[in-house]
Amino acid sequence: MIALVLPLFGPFPATVQQSLAQSIVTYVLTDPLTGQAIGGMDPVSYFTEPAPLPGRPDFELVWKGAPFQFANAANMEIFRRNPEIYAPQYGGHGAMSMSRGFVSDADPLIYTVFKQRLFMFYSAANREAFLLAPDAAALRGQEHWTTLSKTLSTR
Repeated sequence: MIALVLPLFGPFPATVQQSLAQSIVTYVLTDPLTGQAIGGMDPVSYFTEPAPLPGRPDFELVWKGAPFQFANAANMEIFRRNPEIYAPQYGGHGAMSMSRGFVSDADPLIYTVFKQRLFMFYSAANREAFLLAPDAAALRGQEHWTTLSKTLSTR
């Protein structure tokens, strides 16, 4: 049996330095177990149903390097034609966290649709904080996303 031993402190070999420098956070937030965007939920259904619907593997479309699933073919086609409208803001990362200047995970079941855009949150408390001043939070979030999104991997 061969063991690879790396020093705890630098300098690291060039191949290790390169892998440490690579982004492990993706542009579109995906489930670490399934690889699905927004937990496999249908992004169009957030706008058309009282609660989001789970997507189906037979209705899948890759956008920005992430697989999105849809409840039906019609929703998949709607998204394909206008993904910027139906995809969650900030790649599905936590909207209040983005407003505060950092990237965080989000729960696809903790969300709001504000001004016809989908925002997802890490917690219900984050959603409530966002809703106290949604215009300001969304504007700050977009400003931070413009910069932070450039550092994220598209796979």
